[in-house]
Order: sequence, then C-alpha cells, then structure tokens
Amino acid sequence: MIIREALEKELPYIREQRVSAYVEHAAKIPEGHWLALKQAILSEGDRLPGVERIVAEIDGEIAGSVVLFPANIDAYEGNVDVLDYPEIRMLAVSPEMRGKGVASALVSECIQRAKARGYQAIGLHTGEYMETAMKLYETMGFERLPQYDFEPADDGIIVKAYRLSLE
Repeated sequence: MIIREALEKELPYIREQRVSAYVEHAAKIPEGHWLALKQAILSEGDRLPGVERIVAEIDGEIAGSVVLFPANIDAYEGNVDVLDYPEIRMLAVSPEMRGKGVASALVSECIQRAKARGYQAIGLHTGEYMETAMKLYETMGFERLPQYDFEPADDGIIVKAYRLSLE
C-alpha cells in the first residue's frame, strides 16, 4: 500500500469514490440527511487553503482517501467552533478494498502529519450511524468530545466529535 498526496486530476474520481463508500448509509438516514451528506462529500471543501488530500493506493488503484483540514479553519461551515487542532474528514474506502487496513493507514498518516507539525491533538467528526468508523476511531484511541457534536440537518441525527491526544 502506498500513501501519497492526491493528484489534482484524481479529485473527481475521489469524490465519486466517497459517494460509493458512503451510500450504504443512505438507507439508515432520512433522505434529506443523505442529500446533505452527499453534497458535503462532493463539495469543493477539499480545495481550501492548507487542506491535504491523501490517498491510499493498492496495485495502482486508489483504494481510499482522506482529507486533513488544518487547525483554525471552519471545516464544518459554522456547525462547529473553529478548533486549534487538525481535523480528519471524508475518510472513504472503496467497498471492494475494505478489510485491507486502508482506513487505519489513512488515519495513521493524518496522525503522523499532525504530530510532525507539533499539534497536541487531532480530531474528527462522524455520523452516529457510522458504527464501523466509530469502532475504528475508538480502537485507535480517539475519545468522544460530546461538546463538539452537532446536528447538521435538524433531523435528530448527531454528528459525533472525537479527538486523539498526541502528547
């Protein structure tokens, strides 16, 4: 597995791969919530200054991707206070590449980058219906921060906040 920066020409493919990775959740949530999530993962938010787009490649194919937002940026369009640590977003693994350690490798890469820059912590948010993702984050040592949870679609579905101390 090779972890590397995404190439500009790969962004349309990566965004579509995100949708194919997240679509399994569409049946668990109201249509309005799914449409908002889909819009977010297809958005140009991954082009903001300082944002890093990282891919995992296996046998020449993009197996998954993640976006690392820098500290002190509005990564959630006003839904969350601006945080003083980097935020992992849009983690996605192609359904056919699951079970190969792609997600944990991408999250580990984000952790290493945050540590290398001297940050004390790294955070992320995930929908309460993303059980597999939450299990991964908790296994990797992320702790819940309910004070940073938010409800993006006013439909009772909570996006849960997590943070990992890097000290």
